[in-house]
Amino acid sequence: SLPDMDLELLHDPEDELLCANLMDVVQATLGRAPLGAKRCSRLLMPAQLQAQVRTELLRLACSEPCGLRGALLDLCVEHGKACHDVGHIAAAPAVVPTFQLTLVLRLDSRLWPKIQGLFASGPAFAPLKLSTGFRVIKKKLYSSEQLLIEEC
Repeated sequence: SLPDMDLELLHDPEDELLCANLMDVVQATLGRAPLGAKRCSRLLMPAQLQAQVRTELLRLACSEPCGLRGALLDLCVEHGKACHDVGHIAAAPAVVPTFQLTLVLRLDSRLWPKIQGLFASGPAFAPLKLSTGFRVIKKKLYSSEQLLIEEC
């Protein structure tokens, strides 16, 4: 792991812009997240979570040959012991991916009683807020290195 000062030296302005665009796509994907059979719910990403995820994505990309441009992002939402796949995003579709990130977001646990009905038939509920806790799993696609799992 590089010290924070070294990360500043490796800062890539193009990755910053790409990350901002990627976070917009993540938000849009969460806005139409399929959480149950034929059900969609609008998931809201708090500003604090957005900032943490953005920082983590940039940090994990800084050691990659193509930076964030080489990322494939799998977006998942965890509730209880289940994990729902809500989207797959190529950071830069024209670039051959060099690493895969699985971003596992969590529903705010205080909402669990309110969302149980989402996984059955019934009326739609109000937008759901995500917890600020998340997990990122990084897998290099060009190497046999072990998985890197970061819990934030």
